[in-house]
Amino acid sequence: MSLRRLLVPGLLLLASACATTPKPGADAKTSAASASATPDKDPGASADPKKPAASTATAKSDKDPGQKTAPTPPPADARAVAQRGELTAAESSYRTQVERRPKDDQAWTNLGIIQERLGKNDEAERSYRQALELKPEQQAAWDNLTRLQCRTGRAAQAESSLREQLQAKPDAIPPRTALVQALLCQKKLDAAATEAKRVLKAEERNVRAMQLLAQVYHRERKYELARMVLENARTIAPDEAATHNALGLVQLALGSKPAALESFKKASELKPELAEARNNLGALLNEAQDYAAAIRELEAAVQAAPDFVSARLNLGNAYRGQGDFTRALAEYQQVLRLAPDLPDTYFNLAILHLDAEPQDMDAIARLQACLSFFDQYRAKGGRDERVDDYVKDAKKGIEKEERRREREKREQLRKAKAEEDKKKSEEEPKKAEEPKKTAETPASDKSPTPAAKKTATPARKASGSARVAEDKK
Repeated sequence: MSLRRLLVPGLLLLASACATTPKPGADAKTSAASASATPDKDPGASADPKKPAASTATAKSDKDPGQKTAPTPPPADARAVAQRGELTAAESSYRTQVERRPKDDQAWTNLGIIQERLGKNDEAERSYRQALELKPEQQAAWDNLTRLQCRTGRAAQAESSLREQLQAKPDAIPPRTALVQALLCQKKLDAAATEAKRVLKAEERNVRAMQLLAQVYHRERKYELARMVLENARTIAPDEAATHNALGLVQLALGSKPAALESFKKASELKPELAEARNNLGALLNEAQDYAAAIRELEAAVQAAPDFVSARLNLGNAYRGQGDFTRALAEYQQVLRLAPDLPDTYFNLAILHLDAEPQDMDAIARLQACLSFFDQYRAKGGRDERVDDYVKDAKKGIEKEERRREREKREQLRKAKAEEDKKKSEEEPKKAEEPKKTAETPASDKSPTPAAKKTATPARKASGSARVAEDKK
């Protein structure tokens, strides 16, 4: 498989609030955070196949300096079940918990997270709102609710609702922090920076606000500023996985790929269920052609967030790198279902059909499918300049296969004729012998003539004896 093709469209790295990263309940304050580059279409996926997406998934840590009181942690069994990916069982466990303790705001948030992972967005939103009804200052509920609204294309609605909330309570920190997230989702970078700084003015050690401000700087390509903010956040809360994940993106932008790799690893170790960190690590492992390791990370990412588009796209690339046509195709088809207008998916499908050679697929049909996917890629707005060369390769492949089949057909005809000629040549001596055998057959039939003469002799004798009798008369 061609390396140059395999690495297209490049890394898909996410630090987005609009990317799906529900937390199964290690802490009620843990949540996906930050804003997507393209929240209304494909949260977290790059529209340009040559560049990493600017958005990256982050999540809150177990400690939030902006949170005054820590909620009671959920039961260990429910948390463990969620972390194993047994979502239906985890939902049942958390539902039982809220039935027994209906005023447990953290349990409602955790239930919402699991429901979101199960694709039950309406139920998840109700659970988050119930948590906020019980405890309006719970940062995790605000973050998760805002992220869900961003991910489902309602960032403007989230902004409007949060501004109304802040008009009533202008000093409330959690909804203002969530407002930064909603503004990032809409790419309102100046407004997002202003609101983040207002939070930090009120609470200078608010790690969540630092993470969001760093994302603003990252979007504005102010990478050194972003790095400084994140390093401060890391000093305050060294075990904050989201900070390490965001720092990895900044390090990558600054050209320090080894440092970025270590940051993504650290984030994944601190929170194994942080889908964005696992995705980012998997993307770098893909680039290093360590496909087996990439698959482990990316499979964990999609298990934690089943509708995480970029993770599924990267996982498809990893399977493609291993030459697993069937699994790669399945992942790309999942991406089409989740984000049908994402050009990168059609590009990858085209390359998959161009490079792979599954035994159970007709070669010409495969290459024709490749051309069709490139057409769809361009129709969706794809502009990779290498497509023209790949299209030429596919057409040459079709022509080559057609010539091969024509040669094969001629060879089969030649062999069939040779076989027929051989049979004829073998039959000619036999046919030549047949007249000889036919000529020899009468002589062999007259060989018993003596017996016939014996039969004739008595007749002649009888005739003679009759004459003797006449003479005697």
